[in-house]
Amino acid sequence: MPVSSETRKRFALATALRGLLMLVAGLYAVIWPLEALAVLLVFGGILLMIDGALGLWSLTFGGGKSGNYWFDVVANAASLVLGVVILISPLLATIFTVTFISTLVGLAAIVVGVMQIVVIVRERESYARIWPVVLSGASYVLLGLVLLLFPLLSAWVGMIIGGILLITFAIGLFGWAWRLYQASKA
Repeated sequence: MPVSSETRKRFALATALRGLLMLVAGLYAVIWPLEALAVLLVFGGILLMIDGALGLWSLTFGGGKSGNYWFDVVANAASLVLGVVILISPLLATIFTVTFISTLVGLAAIVVGVMQIVVIVRERESYARIWPVVLSGASYVLLGLVLLLFPLLSAWVGMIIGGILLITFAIGLFGWAWRLYQASKA
């Protein structure tokens, strides 16, 4: 089924608008990373509240019962309460959430790095050079330590990197929108 030129123009406009939103979000994350992190957390709090409320409504009125009824009730109530707590105090929730996630990722990075080093040292006879894998494992351990020791700084840098990625993706969307627009003229 052929697509009309008017439809292609609308696709081009929608793609350009997506690119503009991503560009604005990316610039916001690069220029004000901690504020962007707080905004992201507030949206997460809103999502948790909606999810918890809809889950409880579904269990109560919607017939969404499962074999783990009380587990579902507790999980949805916890989601609702956590969403409310985040919205009441986004700064405090940001600090605790960032610290918790950075700790988990940091511990995981340390475990992965140590596992890489242990495995390559045990099986060093099978490899011509082990130093690249040992260096990779050591960099994982170092990343894990940085995340554990400096969680807010890590989140700040992560928001800047995420913002740069959003800007890059926005540029790609602008290129795609331009190609769609050019195709609508042909």
